Amino acid sequence: MSDAEPTPAPDPPLGAQPDVPTAPSEPSNTDALDSLIGRLESAAEQLRSGDLSTDAAATLVEECAVLANRAGAELERRVHAPAPGQGSLL
Repeated sequence: MSDAEPTPAPDPPLGAQPDVPTAPSEPSNTDALDSLIGRLESAAEQLRSGDLSTDAAATLVEECAVLANRAGAELERRVHAPAPGQGSLL
């Protein structure tokens, strides 16, 4: 082990917004939406099977509402997000 201190990371370029997702993170956003869709499809299959008790089906329907709300919010965010490389005017 060395006593030398690690080199600090370089400062981001002027105007950089570190909290704003960049192009490489887009697939993870898509993966998140795909995951929500997959979970909704799986729940729909379970509900159609008729194998669930009334209570289990009711709980699953409530979970579907939460998942659908998350998916809708993600889609709404994407619709209103500025295009890559486009800054805010305000």
